[in-house]
Amino acid sequence: MSTSSEHPDWTTTGFSTRAIHAGQDPDPTTGAVVPPIHQVSTYKQDGVGGLRGGYEYSRSANPTRTALEEALAAAESGGLGPTADGSPAARGFAFASGLAAEDTLLRAVLRPGDHVVFPNDAYGGTYRLVHRVFGPWGIEHTPVDLTDLANLDAVRAAVRPGSTKVVWVETPTNPLLGISDVSALAEIAHEAGALLVVDNTFATPYLQQPLALGADVVVHSTTKYVGGHSDVVGGALVVAASAQLPGGLASPAGGTDVAGAVGFHQNASGAVAGPFDAWLTLRGLKTLAVRMDRHQANAAAVAAFLEQHPAVTQVIYPGLASHPGHEVAARQMSGFGGMVSFRVGTEAKALDVCGRTQVFTLAESLGGVESLVEHPGRMTHGSVAGTALEVPDDLVRLSVGIEDVEDLIADLDRALS
Repeated sequence: MSTSSEHPDWTTTGFSTRAIHAGQDPDPTTGAVVPPIHQVSTYKQDGVGGLRGGYEYSRSANPTRTALEEALAAAESGGLGPTADGSPAARGFAFASGLAAEDTLLRAVLRPGDHVVFPNDAYGGTYRLVHRVFGPWGIEHTPVDLTDLANLDAVRAAVRPGSTKVVWVETPTNPLLGISDVSALAEIAHEAGALLVVDNTFATPYLQQPLALGADVVVHSTTKYVGGHSDVVGGALVVAASAQLPGGLASPAGGTDVAGAVGFHQNASGAVAGPFDAWLTLRGLKTLAVRMDRHQANAAAVAAFLEQHPAVTQVIYPGLASHPGHEVAARQMSGFGGMVSFRVGTEAKALDVCGRTQVFTLAESLGGVESLVEHPGRMTHGSVAGTALEVPDDLVRLSVGIEDVEDLIADLDRALS
């Protein structure tokens, strides 16, 4: 790497190079190669309004959080290149949790009376937010199968002209690992004047970059694969520079760009990532590529083992040819990820499997270096029981970690026997 003060255009480099270097220049005072933790709430001003680097109060901006936000934007927008005026193709925002990121986005782009097209297989926490928080606020939503790749007419039929402002997508979905065609859904959303928002948590920016496929906003729970070590809670939004507020909406700060509106609401609501959390997440992002290579290699081996096990009635993994979204996943992703779900026939059997593993830890969440097992119906998706988003009661979800795969398979074999 050059010792010059000028760094390369990171948008033209590979993913790992961007993740390690974008937004993370060596400290100009000490030469430290890792951004420091700016554990500070306020900043000395050089006269009234004389801000150093634009920093005045850490809810509005903090140098450690800025480094993470720039790195996330670079990770998600690789290949897009800068805009015509030379500015970045996307802007990143870091939050205290994934749901804080989602809440801020929805408040920024929706108003009472608006409508959201929503997946019928979505994370339970997102559904709870949309249904039980934004519902009483006057936001309506329609659950639709966004993974029926042969029948997108159902998505078009769910769109309400003039009212639908957001089409919300998870791909792969949680926990049924459904695949949606991002490019096709972007076309449908944009025809209706709506934004396409993609939750990219399961795929990660290493394996899938929805902005390049036409999405307007990408959502992450950085608690998961980006952080990668089960030691920090966080969330992020990455907004395309071209994304405009739907329906002629104007930001409270003025302007019509989504990034500006999100930035205003991030500061106004204040659910930001703290400096230490931002530093931990940034550390995780640096190794995302190498970890994901191991996650998905292990997941593929586990899925192949489960597919031939007599106690398993169905294996759900996008990397299997039997998965209905396999071809679309192969086209829009560079790998199939580290999540595997499977069914065993009855809820009692599923609960038994979850209670018998030893290497797989029974716990919620996912994306850490350690393997986790859970029962979605009783755990992460308990809030959607009795709704259109209810998951099968015999479903087991695995977050396949980076341990030795032989040990993972032996552990599952014991639990299933």
